[in-house]
Amino acid sequence: MTSELSEAAEEVLEEIEEKNVDFLRLQFTDILGTIKNVSITADQAEKAFTEGIYFDGSSINGFVRIQESDMRLDPDPSTFSVLPWRENVEGGSSARLICDVIDTSTGKPFSGDPRGVLKRAIERAEDMGYTVNAAPEPEFFLFEEDEDGRATTKTNDAGGYFDLAPKDLASDVRRDIIYGLEDMGFDIEASHHEVAQGQHEINFTYDDALTTADNVATFRSVVRAIAAEHDLHATFMPKPIPKINGSGMHTHISLFTDDGENAFHDEDDEFNLSETAKSFTAGILEHAPAITAVTNPTVNSYKRLVPGYEAPVYVAWSDRNRSALIRKPAARTPAASRIEARFPDPSCNPYLAFAALIHAGLDGIERDLECEDPVRENIYDFDEEKREEYGITTLPENLGEAVDELEKDEVISDALGEHVFENFIEAKRQEHKEYLVDVSDWELDRYLEKF
Repeated sequence: MTSELSEAAEEVLEEIEEKNVDFLRLQFTDILGTIKNVSITADQAEKAFTEGIYFDGSSINGFVRIQESDMRLDPDPSTFSVLPWRENVEGGSSARLICDVIDTSTGKPFSGDPRGVLKRAIERAEDMGYTVNAAPEPEFFLFEEDEDGRATTKTNDAGGYFDLAPKDLASDVRRDIIYGLEDMGFDIEASHHEVAQGQHEINFTYDDALTTADNVATFRSVVRAIAAEHDLHATFMPKPIPKINGSGMHTHISLFTDDGENAFHDEDDEFNLSETAKSFTAGILEHAPAITAVTNPTVNSYKRLVPGYEAPVYVAWSDRNRSALIRKPAARTPAASRIEARFPDPSCNPYLAFAALIHAGLDGIERDLECEDPVRENIYDFDEEKREEYGITTLPENLGEAVDELEKDEVISDALGEHVFENFIEAKRQEHKEYLVDVSDWELDRYLEKF
């Protein structure tokens, strides 16, 4: 593959020179959402744009076998950004480009590339006349490190929801993270201390689904890197501390039509939601048990998804309370009408999670699914009989159950594609199996001296 430089690539080359960039990180993610990167010197940037950069795909989790290992990275010039924490002593800097993965045997996008999976979901929406916008709210914990630089679960503050200093000792860290994100082009809406000690949230504005997924991957890297500069460890683990609130990634979604109108807004509806929005919501609710395997993909995810800690477990929607799986937030303008999926957590692969949500919602639109009435009461207070009366089911209770649901759901399995689906299932089955045979400290404390 050799191609001419695009105008966007030429602009990136000029910016590399202007900003004294020495090294480029060519970034992509594996199926489980772990960021991978290949570093090249800045003088190889033109070659990267015209020829791509080749790598061994057999070394990447869930990609390919060794006999079919040659893969190529094609940088997306629109994702160029200088890294705010990588200036070297000579004054040079490092930058990153997010890449698409190409199968060299066919010259086509690799079916196991999570970014490509999301692109296919976006293309389906475009074929139906929609642009997908998304805005996540990723939460994270900041923990102190021990004398060897390893992460602990000791928080560095005693703050709570919206607290200020002196209780919120991490406000300076959040400020530096925000500066770093803004340097990389993020438009930050708000930041605050979350409910649990050591827990934080930084919100960035909505964008198209692909840009937003790229931003989530970048966000996690920036938060970890800048926290480390403060001798802190940032984690997006859903439930690092028992018996307190875990970390979620509430995801706001809306569809816009080709003429720029919000397809989710209806001024005459009681909830200002269009029939399109309601069918989209109904699609997510119908496929929620299977989606959960993707949006809540770890054993630990299901320690968060329990009643009593503000995490939704009941498959329902509401226009006001937060105990439901999906909420319709208040909107100041028609353009702001949206739904909020409250069950994803920040350990997910954002490309796969957004793809699953989009395909589920579009399936609801295509099938013209009807949305049940919203549940305005606190579902946490319902007993089993009342939940049955309302027709409210629950999410899977553990990763194994979620994977079972994913295997049964053709819409979500097709959303992932055969390659990602099979490798994802295999990895998650193994993870759950390892968890089942492990013996936890809780078990030892409870049973070792008792029996």
